[in-house]
Amino acid sequence: MSLDLNASRIMNRYPLWKYILVLTVLLLGLVYSMPNIFGESPAVQITTAKATSKLDPALLGKVEAVLQQENIKIDAIFMDATGVKVRFSDADTQIKAKDVLKSSFGKDYVIALNLISRSPSWLTNIHARPMYLGLDLRGGVHFLLQVDMKAALDKAADRYVGDFRASLRKERVSYSGVVRDEQSIQIKFSDAKELAKAKKIISNDFPDLTLKETSDSLTATLNLQAQKRIQEFALKQNIQTLHNRINELGVAEPIIQQQGLDRVVVQLPGVQDTAKAKEILGRTATLEIRLVDEDKSDPTTLEQARNGQVPFGDEFFMDRNGQPILVKKKVELTGEYITDAGPGADQQSGRSAVNVTLDGRGARIFRQVTKDNVGKRMAILLIEKGQAEVITAPVINEEIGGGRVQISGMNNTQEATDISLLLRAGALAAPMDIIEERTVGPSMGEENIKRGMHSTMWGFAAIAVFMIIYYVMFGGISVVALGINLLLLLAILSMLQATLTLPGLAAIALTLGMAIDANVLINERIREELRSGNSAQASIHAGYDRAFDTILDSNVTTMIAGLALFMFGSGPVKGFAVVHVLGILTSMFSAVVVSRAIVNLVYGYRRKINQLAIG
Repeated sequence: MSLDLNASRIMNRYPLWKYILVLTVLLLGLVYSMPNIFGESPAVQITTAKATSKLDPALLGKVEAVLQQENIKIDAIFMDATGVKVRFSDADTQIKAKDVLKSSFGKDYVIALNLISRSPSWLTNIHARPMYLGLDLRGGVHFLLQVDMKAALDKAADRYVGDFRASLRKERVSYSGVVRDEQSIQIKFSDAKELAKAKKIISNDFPDLTLKETSDSLTATLNLQAQKRIQEFALKQNIQTLHNRINELGVAEPIIQQQGLDRVVVQLPGVQDTAKAKEILGRTATLEIRLVDEDKSDPTTLEQARNGQVPFGDEFFMDRNGQPILVKKKVELTGEYITDAGPGADQQSGRSAVNVTLDGRGARIFRQVTKDNVGKRMAILLIEKGQAEVITAPVINEEIGGGRVQISGMNNTQEATDISLLLRAGALAAPMDIIEERTVGPSMGEENIKRGMHSTMWGFAAIAVFMIIYYVMFGGISVVALGINLLLLLAILSMLQATLTLPGLAAIALTLGMAIDANVLINERIREELRSGNSAQASIHAGYDRAFDTILDSNVTTMIAGLALFMFGSGPVKGFAVVHVLGILTSMFSAVVVSRAIVNLVYGYRRKINQLAIG
């Protein structure tokens, strides 16, 4: 009797802070999910053509002036870290603007088609941005690239040819010749003693090689571990370089993944200009070291060269300080001898610099060049997209050995980092060929979004009808909680800037079906308590409390499966897992906390309830 009396006194009320918490979460969910309803507009993005060039704030005004002069209507124009972006109302205006800008700005800038959000600025200012959409929802381009591993191994074998000659010459070992055949290097000898000495030296200095001895020659081949290491490095370097190149296209969430041992998948959602994407992917940069033509550097000759009368055997450039310079066409050293490059600082001036490491052959060439030209100027040129730029032209004060070179004259640390990466890519990345190319049009992406949304909405409507018919008022509250669950899920995905794909849409639909299970458990538990003769307030209290353990157990086991998919899956499977796991978290919050808050508001303040509307 006392139990029933205590039960009858139970009042289902949340403390004020819980209501404030729920209201705050709902408001944040509403605000951060809002950007997804505005959609995207056709846009043109303008960035500098060279990674070493920086964006000028005056570029914004120039772009606007060019478009206004051609009477092209602009919806919005702004500058961010990736470049100037101009938004238009339709695709026809976008194409026209691209052609006008391309003819006005020339080769110095990359003009690329893109899609950007229509979200109002006040949402953007509080970092409320829409979810990224994958290739299947947004449209874009898909490439499958084949890495030429044979070329990577051939390049490594070429380096060993020069290294062998240097090592044997240093130890004064006589040999007849060194030749490369595929990935094998053969060294011929006329004396068995010299062969034995060479074998000992090469075995000690080059442990990555397998040696095969005949009567008059040594054949060195890369062992399997070394081959694997070279191939893995080439693939990783290519992927790293592709990430940096694709930044020029302004792609929000590019997918760059290794596929198998020698292939790379590149997906660029939102990119409409396939030709420009190919150009960026094929971009490379390398280094050239040449000598300045000191004999023809008088003011008269330089002025004539500026006007187009360049002396035979020379090329005319303007250095970074705007000074004219004549550089000999003969290339003393190229970037193919670079084994590493990284940003650093000039010890004398403190300015940013690039530290370059050369291989054995490159070190010997550089040492000889500096030895023969002490007191003369040496020009270091960066060759990018067929265009050469003199980065610096220092005076050679002394012979430089050891294979380590410092290139000063960088404007800042970021430029030194960019040039370092481009030099590493130009020196070590294996060549790649595009073996598969697909384009997904924006209209197809829109159709996929419509189908995904329709399936989700129809599923939601069917659940809502069933719950309201079967559980009446409590069914309606469950439906409201389910809608809030969907709102919170979209908000979290937007805040995390996750990429939504078709599998992600499927995970949202699945989340709706699974989320309602918790409410069904709660409602059935309340019914059982009522059938046991408990009061309405006690039944609500016991229904939520006693169903929680079951809800927690079922969701934890489901989450374990979702985490396994995320850890071991890739691509679409991982995208599905992310939405699935987040959906489990939001469904528990909405089913347990939000729905109970609503029930408490409806029933919690009534002292006497004759009947619960729970069917």
